[in-house]
Amino acid sequence: MTEVLKLSSAQQAMLGGALIASSLDPHERGALLSCAAAVRYEPQDVLFRQHEKARYFYCVLSGYVRLYRGSEGREADISICEPGQSFGEGLVLAGEAYNYGAQAMEHAILARFDIAQVKALLDELPRIGGAIARSLSQHLLSTMDCLAQDRMQTSPQRVAHYLLAHCTSEGTRASLRLPFQKSLLARKLGLAPEALSRAFSTLRASGVSVCGRAIAIEDVDLLRQV
Repeated sequence: MTEVLKLSSAQQAMLGGALIASSLDPHERGALLSCAAAVRYEPQDVLFRQHEKARYFYCVLSGYVRLYRGSEGREADISICEPGQSFGEGLVLAGEAYNYGAQAMEHAILARFDIAQVKALLDELPRIGGAIARSLSQHLLSTMDCLAQDRMQTSPQRVAHYLLAHCTSEGTRASLRLPFQKSLLARKLGLAPEALSRAFSTLRASGVSVCGRAIAIEDVDLLRQV
């Protein structure tokens, strides 16, 4: 069951640094945030389904949200949204319905923006529309990067790239504790769970060891050669 709350000052500060608001002046930012509320979701809660009429767009404050498309009883993940990332904001500028579904993957708190209220701001505060367009541009670039990695990198290379981007180095060694279950990492990297397991097995030869969510890297330079 969802719980709707007023945005706290800390949550407003976090949203102020998100791409949809960071380029706005204080007045514009305040007007945009006045259209939002904090909503708490339980694991596996569905925020909205594909083709539903759109009422809100969202920015993740904590937890993770899965975006996916379905057809003929099958589903494909599009993206895993992390804290600070927004989704659905393009519906302020065009469109009437969601073209994908969204589901909380664990306990999550999201800023939920009322699309009709944000649309009503655009004539007086057009820079809000520009900020949304910049956010959409960044989404496009990220999607292109993801597609390129999917086509050019093997499964072990995708995992190695993620580890190197998120690890904490200590000389030649490094470590990482996943903030989520490995099943969610598999979704994030576009891999089946068994493919992720095989990739970690392959990376043992490159000095990677896994114990639950804790990952140790024996030699960062060796891992870069994967």
